[in-house]
Amino acid sequence: MANYIVPNDLRYTKTHEWAKDLGGNKFRVGITDYAAKHIGDVTYVELPHIDDELDKDEPGCVIETVKSSEDVYNSIGGTVVLENGDILNENPEIINSDPYGEGWLYEIKAKSADDFKALMSRAEYEKLLEELGD
Repeated sequence: MANYIVPNDLRYTKTHEWAKDLGGNKFRVGITDYAAKHIGDVTYVELPHIDDELDKDEPGCVIETVKSSEDVYNSIGGTVVLENGDILNENPEIINSDPYGEGWLYEIKAKSADDFKALMSRAEYEKLLEELGD
């Protein structure tokens, strides 16, 4: 397996998104290092708007690369309270180099913390990566 960064303080999805608990039922969302290394060079990000209501498992935003356009699925149902357009509109490629830092996508106020609790732990996500045999 290739070496991918998998922070311990995040939760993960099978479709390679991450969520970070910010407290107060707010969560920051992005794509994993695995996804960032596999999608190609990011050229544009279509982010959700503040106050958008997003359901769990629906596309939350779209990442365009030199190769394709990829939906990023929302893993936590709720209301978008912040998006990272200030950085990503000018430097979308930061997602490739810093997906857990400057390359985050948006923050959501969850209807329930249950969606976050249902996501994979670091160990579970690392096992998924091993199974992919990359």
